[in-house]
Amino acid sequence: MNDVAVPVTIHDPINEKILVVSEDRVQGFQLDPLGEISRMSGVDRATVLERLQAMLRAGVIRRIRQTLLATNLAQGALVAWETPPDLLETTFDWMFANDPFTGHVVIRSTDPGTAGSQYRLWTTLKVPQGYSLVKHCDYLKSRTGALRYVLLPARKVFALGVGHLRRRGLQPGDRASQPAEPADVAVTTLSDLEWRVLVALKREFTPEELELNPLWGPRAKEAGVSLETFYEVATELNRRRVIGRFSTFLEHTKPAENGERVARFNALFHWAVPPGREIDAGKEVGRHHVMTHAYWRDAGPEFRNVNIMGVAHGAEKEMVLAHKAAIDRHLEEAGIPVLYTNVFWGGRSEIKPSEISPMAYQDWCRQQGLDPQQMREA
Repeated sequence: MNDVAVPVTIHDPINEKILVVSEDRVQGFQLDPLGEISRMSGVDRATVLERLQAMLRAGVIRRIRQTLLATNLAQGALVAWETPPDLLETTFDWMFANDPFTGHVVIRSTDPGTAGSQYRLWTTLKVPQGYSLVKHCDYLKSRTGALRYVLLPARKVFALGVGHLRRRGLQPGDRASQPAEPADVAVTTLSDLEWRVLVALKREFTPEELELNPLWGPRAKEAGVSLETFYEVATELNRRRVIGRFSTFLEHTKPAENGERVARFNALFHWAVPPGREIDAGKEVGRHHVMTHAYWRDAGPEFRNVNIMGVAHGAEKEMVLAHKAAIDRHLEEAGIPVLYTNVFWGGRSEIKPSEISPMAYQDWCRQQGLDPQQMREA
């Protein structure tokens, strides 16, 4: 069937059934991820393939890939940047275009005079094991003209899964019956063989590659191993909790090529709770279905000692705020004092996977005129 005749809108009932599953419900490494999407969605495999190819070609889906639990593979942090006003856009552009280790790049705003309001640019950063986040940020600062930055590494993860379509129609206060389970942030050491498999595993799929059977055959060849060895290594990496999910990614806030928007508003919520109550608070925040991300991050005095952060998306600003108000009430009902809270609203944004390969990092350093050895942690 010609792709022109295949519905690519996210509002098509079959596409919606597929996307509700494929965004963030196919967990871990799957030998046949399209078959798993078919099984979970109730849509036959041939139609799943046809629709995903069509939506990917149309730009409705921006990428399809096997995600990794990068917090377990590389040192990472959310980074808040203060830039001169006239360099905000150029700093955004340079980081997105030239730093493969910077993933999300978002311009955010909050009420003037609010703690941290001078930090307009927010990025996510990963550097491979053994390399320094501080040295990397120092280089970015010198290269772009940024004034200063604050590193906000995660200490615990309470929620991580985008799933925009399955969150549509949520009511403020909708939450799981049990608190979220906190996940530790611990970097896992990999062998050269494991890195080769992982690098091949995580590369984005083209529409044509989705047709291949077995899907992972060319990736095994790319890694220089047999398909059986590829399966064995990927399965072991999955057991060691470094494999995330097989996922289709929609645009967060920008309209897709057909003009559709999944969500218009992107909010970064800040809460400060008393020291010692961070895990309690994170578990209660993370159980709310609207939260795509929730972390314990210590932001320090510049942000009035915020220690719980999370992200929510929505079509209407008032509804996003209603969700936050419901979470605030829930924290109060759970006996967790909120000492301070705030919202940073997302504006311009670009999102790409952060590179985590040590080999890629060494190549990038040389391209930038840096000595990779000098970028290592002390």
